[in-house]
Amino acid sequence: MTNTVLLVGNLGADPETRSTRGDTRITNFSLGTSRPKRDSEGKVMKDPSTGYTLKDTEWHRVTCFNGLGKTVEQYATKGMMVSVRGRIHYSQYEKDGITRYATEIIAEDVQFLSRGRQGSDQNGGRGGQLDLDDDIPF
Repeated sequence: MTNTVLLVGNLGADPETRSTRGDTRITNFSLGTSRPKRDSEGKVMKDPSTGYTLKDTEWHRVTCFNGLGKTVEQYATKGMMVSVRGRIHYSQYEKDGITRYATEIIAEDVQFLSRGRQGSDQNGGRGGQLDLDDDIPF
C-alpha cells in the first residue's frame, strides 16, 4: 500500500521558511487547486455573463524539508503554478483544551510550471536560465 498524492495548482502566497533547533529547514506554502463547479444534476456550471466555467477551489498546506525547502523558498512566488508530489499527513494537537486536527502534504518533489523570481545569487550559482520547460506559455 502507498500514500502518494499529486497536485497541480498555484501558490496562494510566498513560501515561509523556519528552522528547528536541530537546524532542519521547514518551508510551507498554500497551494490552490480548482475543479469545475457542478449543479445538483452533475452538469458543469457556467457564468451566465462571461460563459466561463465556474470553479471550486480547494487549498492545501504543503510542507518541504531541507534542500527542497530551500529551492522552493528561493524560486517560488505567489501565483506561480507548481506540481507537487508527496504524501498526505494527518496530525492532531490540543489548543485551549480543544483537540484540533490538521492535514498537510509532505512534498517529496516540487516542479515549477511557470516562471518565478530569481534567487539572490542569480539561479543558485548555476548561471543561465532555470530548468523550466520553454514549451509552457507564460
